[in-house]
Amino acid sequence: MRHPAFVVLCLSGAVVLSACQKNSDAQVQRALKDVNVVDETNLNEVMMTVADPNEAVSYFTRTLQQNPDRIDLMRGLARSLTRAQKPTEAAQVWRKAVAHKDSTPDDRVMLADALIRSNQWAEAKAELNQIPPTHETFDRYRLEAMVADSDRNWKKADSFYEIASGLTTTPAGVLNNWGFSKLTRGDAGGAEKLFTEALTYDPGLFTAKNNLVLARAAQRKYDLPVVRMTQVERAELLYSMALAAIKQGDVSVGKSLLNQAIETHPQHFEAAVRSLQALDANVKT
Repeated sequence: MRHPAFVVLCLSGAVVLSACQKNSDAQVQRALKDVNVVDETNLNEVMMTVADPNEAVSYFTRTLQQNPDRIDLMRGLARSLTRAQKPTEAAQVWRKAVAHKDSTPDDRVMLADALIRSNQWAEAKAELNQIPPTHETFDRYRLEAMVADSDRNWKKADSFYEIASGLTTTPAGVLNNWGFSKLTRGDAGGAEKLFTEALTYDPGLFTAKNNLVLARAAQRKYDLPVVRMTQVERAELLYSMALAAIKQGDVSVGKSLLNQAIETHPQHFEAAVRSLQALDANVKT
């Protein structure tokens, strides 16, 4: 009579063991899923930032085909297309992200960025106009400044550049853009100040160094500014200054600067040599 009870106990134990096994399996699956999510998040970040842009495009295209409703993959693909110098395609993907139910104002900002990169200024302006005024970010005001520049609305451009530079701890790039805007308007003195300020934040930004030299040359200041530079950079800056001087009619100054650039460069400075030869040929004729 004890056997049935024993069988029942065994069966009960088996059921409990089975339930425990199922619970254990479920916990393992959940843990693996969590690990996969972390791994995928890390991989997505790597693809968007340091991976080869074309490889990143292939990865996000393939992954998005498998998960067509995931906005994070849309963003990854769009950013990767931008890095791959394909802004028109990036804009198409950003439009899909903007239409997604989980879209944020930042998605529209990035759409505007892609449109500007693909030279679609009117479309970019239209997208920026749809962003609520309460969305105050560096990227938004950086793009607003660029659009105002394209419209030659200098007062608005200056306002947006100033706001943008105050919304980031690394304003060198936007200060450089602002300075270039001033330079194109003919305000070389104002441009010089902004390029100099940009270099206080990023002393290695060669674009700002070159623009600073051009701003100074526009004021007929034909000496190099006191900024950190390599020997190659010094030669290239002298070359830029020389061309600016020649363009302004200061030919003798330009010729002297070309000679300095050639002598300064640690290697053969082909572009400067050609310019000097062309200048000598024109003088002789």
